Amino acid sequence: MKKIEVKTLYPGMVFSEPVYIEGNNLLVPAGIAVRKRDIEHLIKWGYDTVTTEGDTVQPPPAETVETTEKPKVMVLEDVSLDFFDSAETQPGGGISGETKKRTTGSVLSLTDVQENKGAYRSYVDLIERLDEVFFNIEAGVSVEPRTVDNITGKLLQAVREEKDRIIGFILGGEVSGYVLAKSSINAAILSALIAMELKSPHHEVMQVVTGALLHDIGMLRLPKELTSKSGGLSGAELQRMQAHTLYSYKIVTKELLYPEDVGLIALQHHERWDGEGYPRRISGTGIEIGARIVSVADAFEAMVSEKPYRNSMIGYQAMKNLLSDNSRRFDPDVLKGFIKTMGIYPIGSIILLNNGAIARVTEVQGDAPLRPKIRILIDEFGKMFKQDEGDMIDLLTEKSLFIARALDPKELSKKHG
Repeated sequence: MKKIEVKTLYPGMVFSEPVYIEGNNLLVPAGIAVRKRDIEHLIKWGYDTVTTEGDTVQPPPAETVETTEKPKVMVLEDVSLDFFDSAETQPGGGISGETKKRTTGSVLSLTDVQENKGAYRSYVDLIERLDEVFFNIEAGVSVEPRTVDNITGKLLQAVREEKDRIIGFILGGEVSGYVLAKSSINAAILSALIAMELKSPHHEVMQVVTGALLHDIGMLRLPKELTSKSGGLSGAELQRMQAHTLYSYKIVTKELLYPEDVGLIALQHHERWDGEGYPRRISGTGIEIGARIVSVADAFEAMVSEKPYRNSMIGYQAMKNLLSDNSRRFDPDVLKGFIKTMGIYPIGSIILLNNGAIARVTEVQGDAPLRPKIRILIDEFGKMFKQDEGDMIDLLTEKSLFIARALDPKELSKKHG
């Protein structure tokens, strides 16, 4: 690891490998420009140096940095399956040594950079903004509710304008680090989709998204050795972990001064439809509807994301797990809405077709969840394509083709890497 003095950093500076604070806390991913705000934070927090295994690369034009702050994303010149990989997160939000060499989020094709840079920048910006809120809350700095409201508004705008691409980022593990902020943003995106599918009024959608953003904020009140522990928890540790819902409720209602409806989402998101949840063992419709929505979104997000104690699960398997719930944990109507908006094979899923071709799901079709639109990655003859060059196929009209099974992106990467 090389040490870089903070005083030598400047807005627009780009590194070929991720840049870290204190060894394993991510400052910026590989290929993403350092912003003025990042440098100001480092000075504010009292850091003199940051570390990286990479070198500086050509920064973007000055006008790009100053006016748009869009990320400088590294481009694949040759065909590679590295884009299938998810970041291997370690306790504390760090990244394993192997993953540092191919950080997810910086490995995109040229067309992906051109077409997705707006959506990607929006997604990263949401995570960074929420991470800053969490940092201030943890540090005891007062946070204005309008700061969170602004994130809620920008998230809903991104979902409405870039739904498919935003969902793809969730399943693809596009951003490494920022563990709590990223999982909260992902849960909020999924909660927004469910609420909109259920035809909730706009003000209720806003409340649900806000509650989803803040549902796990109580984790900041727990010791890091508990929240980052790998392996099982003891009975006492589990009880202490479950207290995060109470901490979340207090932060949301007492510190951020949100109304009870938002606070109840944070308090009740681990209650179960059958009454076997916590902290109050409420059942059925006695649970706030926003909490029932966030419960489904949070469960899916947890299954498809890397955690200190286990690997991520492919989207199809996560959906299968949700479908097998049988009205134990989740509201059946909420779950039905989630399946309709996400499909059985969520956007970004890697699938094997009956003719032997391998493809990526690009769009789900609510009334036909088993027949999404797909992009060919490897055709039936073994020819590989960059993400944007394979044929687009609508399985709803191509009746001779169907999905044989979902593939684990990591296994596929090992076979074809």
